Amino acid sequence: MHTDAERRLWYHLRGRRFLGLNFRRQHPIGPYFADFACLELRLIVELDGGQHNSTAGQWHDAVRSDVLAAQGYRVIRFWDNDALGNTTGVLEALRRMAVAPTSRPVDGPIESHSCW
Repeated sequence: MHTDAERRLWYHLRGRRFLGLNFRRQHPIGPYFADFACLELRLIVELDGGQHNSTAGQWHDAVRSDVLAAQGYRVIRFWDNDALGNTTGVLEALRRMAVAPTSRPVDGPIESHSCW
C-alpha cells in the first residue's frame, strides 16, 4: 500500500521524468526497502509520516540511515505533508542533492519550504 505522498512523488520520479534519472520504488537494499532509490547516484529518497517524529521513530531512522550510508548510499528525507503540499520544493531539494553528488546525507526529514 502506498501513501498519497508516495504516489504524488512517484508521478514525478517514474519513467526518468526527473532529470532523466532512473528511480525505483520500494527497492530492497540490505534489510530495508527504500521508498525511492536512484542506483546510479546511490541516492535514497524517504517520505516520512508522523510516526517518524517520535523518539523511537527518529532512532530507527538514524540506524537505518547509518546502515544505508555504510553501503554507500546518501539518504534524503521529506515529510509526507511536504511531498503533498510543497511538491515543487521537495523536487527542488532533490534536484540540488542529485546535482551535488558529494553532498552529505540529510539525517532527518526536512521541511522543504523552510530550507530554501
